Amino acid sequence: MNVAFKDHADLGYRQAEEKAAQYFASLKLQVKEKTYVPTLTEDFHLWKKNHIHPAWLSFFSKGKKKPDTRDYNRYIQWLNATGKLEDYLDRSVSYMYMRDMGKSLNSPATQTRIQHVVTDIKNHLIHSTSSNKNKEAGLETMSLAGLYRWGQKKGIETDIIWLINKLRMVSIHVPEEISAEHAQRKLIKIIIGVVLHVVEDMDDTLSAAERAKRLGEAIRLGYSYGLTYPFIDDLLDSTVLTPTEKEQYSRMIRTSLLTGTVPKLSEWSGSNQELIQYIHAELREAFEYIRDYQRPDTQRIFFEQSYVFFHSQEIDRAKVLSDSTYTNEELYIPVILKSSSSRLIVRSIISAPVDEGFDDRTFYNGIYNQLADDFADMFDDMKDGAVTPYTYYLKYRDQRPDLINPFEMYWSVISHLIHHVHHSDPKTREVILDRAINGLKRCKVRVGTEKYNEIMDIFASGHPEFNRLVQHMVRKADNVDFFDKLLRDQMVTTLKNDRQEKDDFHQAIETIRQQINDILSITKPNDISPMQEPLIDAANYSLEGDGKRIRPILTWMMGVNEYGLEASAIVPLLRSLEYMHTASLIFDDLPSQDNASTRRGRPTLHQVHNVATAELTGLFLILRAINEQSSLGQFNAKTVLDLIHYSAQKTEEMCMGQAMDLQSKGKVLTLEQLNMICFYKTGIAFEASLVMPAILAEANESEIAALKKFAYHAGIAFQIKDDLLDLEGDLFLLGKPTGQDAENNTSTFVSILGQDNAKKEMWEHYCLAVEALKEMPRDIAFLKHLLNYFVSRDH
Repeated sequence: MNVAFKDHADLGYRQAEEKAAQYFASLKLQVKEKTYVPTLTEDFHLWKKNHIHPAWLSFFSKGKKKPDTRDYNRYIQWLNATGKLEDYLDRSVSYMYMRDMGKSLNSPATQTRIQHVVTDIKNHLIHSTSSNKNKEAGLETMSLAGLYRWGQKKGIETDIIWLINKLRMVSIHVPEEISAEHAQRKLIKIIIGVVLHVVEDMDDTLSAAERAKRLGEAIRLGYSYGLTYPFIDDLLDSTVLTPTEKEQYSRMIRTSLLTGTVPKLSEWSGSNQELIQYIHAELREAFEYIRDYQRPDTQRIFFEQSYVFFHSQEIDRAKVLSDSTYTNEELYIPVILKSSSSRLIVRSIISAPVDEGFDDRTFYNGIYNQLADDFADMFDDMKDGAVTPYTYYLKYRDQRPDLINPFEMYWSVISHLIHHVHHSDPKTREVILDRAINGLKRCKVRVGTEKYNEIMDIFASGHPEFNRLVQHMVRKADNVDFFDKLLRDQMVTTLKNDRQEKDDFHQAIETIRQQINDILSITKPNDISPMQEPLIDAANYSLEGDGKRIRPILTWMMGVNEYGLEASAIVPLLRSLEYMHTASLIFDDLPSQDNASTRRGRPTLHQVHNVATAELTGLFLILRAINEQSSLGQFNAKTVLDLIHYSAQKTEEMCMGQAMDLQSKGKVLTLEQLNMICFYKTGIAFEASLVMPAILAEANESEIAALKKFAYHAGIAFQIKDDLLDLEGDLFLLGKPTGQDAENNTSTFVSILGQDNAKKEMWEHYCLAVEALKEMPRDIAFLKHLLNYFVSRDH
């Protein structure tokens, strides 16, 4: 079988290379004879009727000024209000069907399908942007909650949970030298692309169960294929690996493609061993999933196209900008191969049936996308010393008159696609020229007018008259922007902001956690009797453990960051929360209750001392907490009294929760009963952490109600994760033994629902907590990240 794979791969590459050479020869002739110029000139004159309007029309547009596309909500609303939304979506979806799906736009069936998709997207956008005031409205599906809700509608919750965990691990392991946002964006884009291919091949006769099965498989296949972008392409293009490591890594990938089996990871020298171990394990799992999914006939195509993709990239990657001898064929043929095979491979990955014309349309379309991307990235590529047709032309255009101008090649490809591949179809002409002018407009905005004009002086000098026509379109044409570009920009911005907020959140937590640790120790009075010291020592022993301090951290963040309270003024409240929480843990750990031997990475208090001392210490800390609350002297006395009253009420409820928990031991509980116990035991403490600073800030009742709802669902999500960690967790990371729930015959979300359904229940409460946040009058980013921490933590 190994020999067969190699033979097929070599033969497939030679055939693809021959096809690419013929295509390039045709394009080269068009560039040389400039046949694209009169053809596209006529195309642009037809095209501009829909895009360049008399100046007097702007008079009627006053009051409807086009908003910045970065203001996603307002921009979508403006498109809808001006009647442009449907055309905007139509060209966007049409381009996607042509580029990603390899469809012909003159097909009535394709047009019908496009209209269905446009209608669905339009209805979703209008509803989401009008009903949600959040700045990320309309982008809900990009969020974890939005993604999970979508998965629920499709019946693929388990697959979505799997994907969320996979994406989280990828984001953790993407090296700093690689743009995490763009790596995630490309991976998500590939997943969406594979899902779209699968959806397109499903007909209305399929049962809901079969549709869910295929969607779940598409998500896993998309992730498995998309993983190659951050962990093969980007990694080998970056400076993360040493030259020796790159050679070893490339050899391993080549062997996998030529044999159908991922070799074991041999000893890896250097500082990247841990990274490579993760990537190797993840890529091996992905590779085997795709391979085993294939039918025998599609497996051969999969390995052929994968080899073409990888080998052409390796040829391109080996080029150095200092070598002035590359021929035009050496510069362009690998580009044609890698750009076309990257999309051709998708159909083989999903074992799709033969789609007439798909291979040709996709093959010829590939280089267009690559030339457009290389044009956008040419300055970054130049800085990195990467060889692309643009960087090479920039460097050697004066020395090498034989070099093909890549900008002319770009227009030749466009002409070829419109007239030779899509047979002069008007809709295709409209969409491709929209895309081309939009790309130039985006470049002009990104680099500035002066730099843009310099670029055009270099690349567009071959035919001044045609360039003047193009630049007139760039200046004057409207209605050429695309929804996928908007989503791309929004996704990168969202991922970048989310990453920054997450880093700020974790940094703030560590800083505040240390500050809280510094204020918790109970100081012994100078005149204390030696007989009184052991109780304070016992209390300090429990307080000094490696606690997460989530509750006082929450209170600090809410009180100081959100409500503007003085940090020094709420110190007593911070102490009281941790004293109360630590007391509850001491009681939980007692032999009469959970009988735990380890807490916060150390022996429990009753193990170090005795049960009586532990009980007294717990009572001592509760009273100490009340004393701290009563010393909040910088606040209105009635407000402090309200806070103490609320605190006492919540403490009573926590005791009831613990009593219910003890009474339930050995009994099989219903989900409703477990939710009640969980809320009383865990959720109330989270609620108090949020509500108590709100009480001090004298927040209104509706805001406090939203905080309570958030705390309820966040608390249950937290407890379910605890139950899952008791089953799946690591003793070293948790700081306490796993398997305690089963050993104590305790009903948990896992024992009642099973592992998979417990995860679904956790994500349901996660979504409900996110939805509760939307009811808040303020955008509290740290609560979103806290919630993410609750469901993704490993301890």
